[in-house]
Amino acid sequence: MATEVSDLDVYDGRILAELQRDARITMAELGRRVHLSQPAVTERVRKLELNGVIKGYRAVVDYQRLGYGIRAVVRVGRAEYARVVKLIEQTPEVVNAWNVTGEDSWILEIAVIDVEHLDAVVTKFCILTETSTSIVLNVAREHAEVLPARRENIKPAIKKVTGR
Repeated sequence: MATEVSDLDVYDGRILAELQRDARITMAELGRRVHLSQPAVTERVRKLELNGVIKGYRAVVDYQRLGYGIRAVVRVGRAEYARVVKLIEQTPEVVNAWNVTGEDSWILEIAVIDVEHLDAVVTKFCILTETSTSIVLNVAREHAEVLPARRENIKPAIKKVTGR
């Protein structure tokens, strides 16, 4: 049975925020930070995992320190879905791949050693369809916390003016 947003309370939101900041935190410390006992927080984390809200835990790595001097975004045009998926699976440089709507069919994030390596990877996708590549210069935000969606948290970008 999937968890609905309405099933998640303030404590669940705090737990999710803390775990997204540091997934290696102990249950005792997590309990202290969210003001719950260790058994209570452990049970909540277990339920969040069982219900698929928490899908897993991972280490965030520094691409530069692993030898990848360039990160890039590759937009891939329309092509046969199965062929693109197969090529993505065969290309370890693709670190994220999203099938999207709009002019492009896919957006890929890749990590490569240098421009020569970039050319080799992009060429694989150019054979299938048109592509457009942008090199990432700086990262302003990455791995931001994602909390339960709440309609009341949405604020309009501009105030609407009415004739009254």
